[in-house]
Amino acid sequence: MKKTTQALITSTALTTALLASASQAVTLNIPCTTGTGFVSCEKTAQEWAETRGHSINIVTVPFSSSDKLALYQQILASKSADLDVFDVDVVWPGILGAHLADLGPYTQGAENEHFESVIANNHYNGKLVAMPQYTDAPVLYYRKDLLDKYNQPVPKTWEQMTATAALIQKAEREDGNDRMWGFVFQAKAYEGLTCDALEWIDSFGGGSIIDGDGQITVNNPKSAAALDLAGSWVGNITPQGVLNYDEEGARRVFQGGDSVFMRNWPYAWALGNGEGSAVKDKIGITPLPMGPDGKHSATLGGWQMAVSKYSENVEVAADYVLYVTGKDAQRNGAIIDGRLPTIAALYEDPDVLAANPHFANMREVLENSVARPSSITGEKYNQVSNEFWNAAHRVLSGKSDGADSLSQLESKLERIRGRRW
Repeated sequence: MKKTTQALITSTALTTALLASASQAVTLNIPCTTGTGFVSCEKTAQEWAETRGHSINIVTVPFSSSDKLALYQQILASKSADLDVFDVDVVWPGILGAHLADLGPYTQGAENEHFESVIANNHYNGKLVAMPQYTDAPVLYYRKDLLDKYNQPVPKTWEQMTATAALIQKAEREDGNDRMWGFVFQAKAYEGLTCDALEWIDSFGGGSIIDGDGQITVNNPKSAAALDLAGSWVGNITPQGVLNYDEEGARRVFQGGDSVFMRNWPYAWALGNGEGSAVKDKIGITPLPMGPDGKHSATLGGWQMAVSKYSENVEVAADYVLYVTGKDAQRNGAIIDGRLPTIAALYEDPDVLAANPHFANMREVLENSVARPSSITGEKYNQVSNEFWNAAHRVLSGKSDGADSLSQLESKLERIRGRRW
């Protein structure tokens, strides 16, 4: 009799717990970016939903970081719950932080597994408003087979890269490959061009647009020389169409076998070596070239996950964020998509290293990274970046030279700053 009663009590308690769990099941609106990462994003979200007993609604968002930021600002400004979570660029915590939930009460110390500098970047007014999903820094991709064919070394400087690209492009075209270009990169007027152009001017010793004290430093001869060199590529070693290339535009040309060099982020490695790629097993990577003073520079990138403070399910959304930024998810992202983890222990994981032998090179790249001036400019960063990429685009499109474009840029940045950033 006692056993029957106990079994009944246990069964009733379990049923009650299951009913309670079912009654608490919610549907989260999750963003997934168009492009190569969409399938992985959707798969991870579905796994979380099945594990937790919740449901998800996938919202497709733009690949372009500029377009994505504009969409997110519109959603958050209206205090809408159209998205419960957001994927956040490394420069956005200062821009969007006022609208993001404090994740501190939910992490249970998970942030301590990640690189300290990345976690520090994800704070806004002392609150942890985002968790890192992966970090990023761009590299120079090159065709190993073509450099070997023409007995050319891996270039160390931008000038060497320019000369090698021109030499191989000319030789390949004379050999009948009239689609070959020397170098492709991101020259569309958007945030991606801010990253590219910042690398050029910083590697030339021109600084990082705005220094740590908030002084506008970009208008100088070294920065102008860097932009003028980049402008000389367009129409010569780089197709005119580069003016509309984002990361995917550049990747398609390089992966199709039609470029000697490419500046891009690490995600392109796995795709370039995938089945069906024209350059499978023909790719090498190296740090981005140095400027005249012998300095490598790579713009620090990466994406975070954040929770909208206007979500009706902040706690559940926080659980989702911790799931997709956790060790297992980052490990899978590294192995499958070639993403750079922010959890230091994963750089010693044998499966991660087996899938990404080039991660050994990425340490040097990350050590020579340069941050965009988002922390110092805060909510004005988007305006600053917009003016900077337009200044670079004017030079690339032949509408201005470096000196004139940077002089205009300085005046516009002074107006944006006003009395203070």
